[in-house]
Amino acid sequence: MMVSIEGLTVEFGGFTLFDNISFVVNRKDRIALAGRNGAGKSTLLKIFAGLQSPTSGTVNIPKDITVGYLPQQMQTADTRTVKEEAAQAFEHIRELEHEVDRLNAELAGRTDYSSESYNNLIDKVTHQAELFSMMGGNSYVAELERTLAGLGFSRDDLDRPTSEFSGGWRMRIELARLLLSHPDVLLLDEPTNHLDIESIQWLESFIATRANAVILVSHDRAFIDNTTLRTIEIELGKIYDYKVRYSQYVVLRKERREQQLRAYENQQKKLAGAEAFIERFRYKATKAVQVQSRIKQLEKIDRIEIDDVDNSSLNLKFPPAPRSGSYPIVMEDVSKRYGSHLVFDHVTLTIGRGDKVAFVGRNGEGKSTLVKCIMGEISHNGKLTMGHNVKIGYFAQNQAQLLDDSLTVFDTIDYVAQGDIRTKIRDILGAFMFGGEASDKKVSVLSGGERSRLAMIRLLLDPVNLLILDEPTNHLDMRSKDVLKTALKDFDGTIIVVSHDREFLDGLVDKVYEFGNGKVTEHLGGIYDFLEHKKMDNLRELERSSSPVMPADYDDAETSHSKRSYETRKEQGKAIRKAAKAVEEAESLITELENCVSAIENRLATPQGASDASLYNEYSTLKDRLSVAFDKWTQLTVEFEEMKKE
Repeated sequence: MMVSIEGLTVEFGGFTLFDNISFVVNRKDRIALAGRNGAGKSTLLKIFAGLQSPTSGTVNIPKDITVGYLPQQMQTADTRTVKEEAAQAFEHIRELEHEVDRLNAELAGRTDYSSESYNNLIDKVTHQAELFSMMGGNSYVAELERTLAGLGFSRDDLDRPTSEFSGGWRMRIELARLLLSHPDVLLLDEPTNHLDIESIQWLESFIATRANAVILVSHDRAFIDNTTLRTIEIELGKIYDYKVRYSQYVVLRKERREQQLRAYENQQKKLAGAEAFIERFRYKATKAVQVQSRIKQLEKIDRIEIDDVDNSSLNLKFPPAPRSGSYPIVMEDVSKRYGSHLVFDHVTLTIGRGDKVAFVGRNGEGKSTLVKCIMGEISHNGKLTMGHNVKIGYFAQNQAQLLDDSLTVFDTIDYVAQGDIRTKIRDILGAFMFGGEASDKKVSVLSGGERSRLAMIRLLLDPVNLLILDEPTNHLDMRSKDVLKTALKDFDGTIIVVSHDREFLDGLVDKVYEFGNGKVTEHLGGIYDFLEHKKMDNLRELERSSSPVMPADYDDAETSHSKRSYETRKEQGKAIRKAAKAVEEAESLITELENCVSAIENRLATPQGASDASLYNEYSTLKDRLSVAFDKWTQLTVEFEEMKKE
């Protein structure tokens, strides 16, 4: 056992957020916290991190267990460079390094070679140097640079002060510092909001191969499916612990909810029957005993509660798009510079009517800059032509600041809604987490995330034929994203989406424009076709970087090299498939063992099982096997990830 929560209750002004919940976090657990916005996911992370105290109950964290926490928003000191800030994770190693240097300097000044104190000093230097080496003292700088590179920083960035970076990039610096400290329990609250696709994939690999226990909150479905193996759902103050990935949890949750609804409906019928009996015979003396009996029965019944109705299936549609010309956007040799800095050059592309395309690439490569060129907000070189009758609907984070603070949430939407959609305004607001009294809030009191969601709803109702969405999903939960994605798929106009959310883009876009190294490259197909293509590109680049051949031997050498490359790729592919199968088998074994452990835990919870000594022995043996299986899975996953990089 690593960390346990026992009897945790959290109350806010008469509202119970958690009601006597308990669960255990084991070594190497990968846990996703699920639940609607406001269910308490971020609060639970803060309690784990020791930043918030529960009303009652305990969080048991052994003294030797370290906890690392990445919040959604944070403040940085801005007094160090990127490298210095990330290196705070290695402060203990650096202190030891200074100590070794000090001892060596002292040793160099000594001449009493035969004295006992000199020998003691040598022993101390040797011991501290060995400790320094064991702690990774000779490699921590390389690890630091690898981690920062994985999160998107270039070598030139490392010596820049953190004050020069935006909030999103500062969050990456803090994430690097956190990951480099290798905490026993890693708590991540929406870590992908400020990462591009490549950095998200790097973080997925890090969590899979190098992290210890992880508990995370994320609205990025692909990310949590790739990083977690257990899902804890928070609903109405209770938790439901599923030992499965998020996608499997969704299926199981639907089944549980259907059972819950049936049980709720059956109970409501019984309650209605009992209440009708009491009301009918309350004043009849001959029925007094039966009435009192029914009243006592009602008092004892544990009322079944169900969460608010799930609006994710709401059928929301954009207004019909006014017909535009055949080619809403045509670019020829478009380029943009800021002073001497080239953002992109020779961009030539055509976006046709009805196209749904994605702009992807690392942050800072020009995606939002090109969008601003299309919007006419900034100047550029080259030719950019907008088609006939193009009406643009634009969403970016700053759009939220343009809302009228004096209006309510409802009035903001009612003002732009037209036709039949006006009868569904409250349903739409509910789907985007503005249900009930929240629709009567003034815009002036909304948080940044709430303002972004409201701006998104406004955009959904405006009749346009070219939608440009810049990171539209950062403040949407799973259900709201599903509503938006379904509406976008049915939209009969043209769409440009700047996004890092692979699951959101999957099935939505049919063309991907990749931004990088001052160029914009077109890739036909969906987002996963693009990602697969990128892996192939990387392999080809590796082959191209092989040792050059001498001109005189070029033809023979080229033929031989091609043959060797083919054989090498063939063997490499075979090895990768074998490694992938081994990882899959290890995961299957873990699932099987977890099911066995769960079954025994259920038996141990019964009076008969609790008194069965052999059952405890079997339970202990299975837990040991599970621990070994996790270690084996980690080793195989590390080997598999390394193979894929080669």
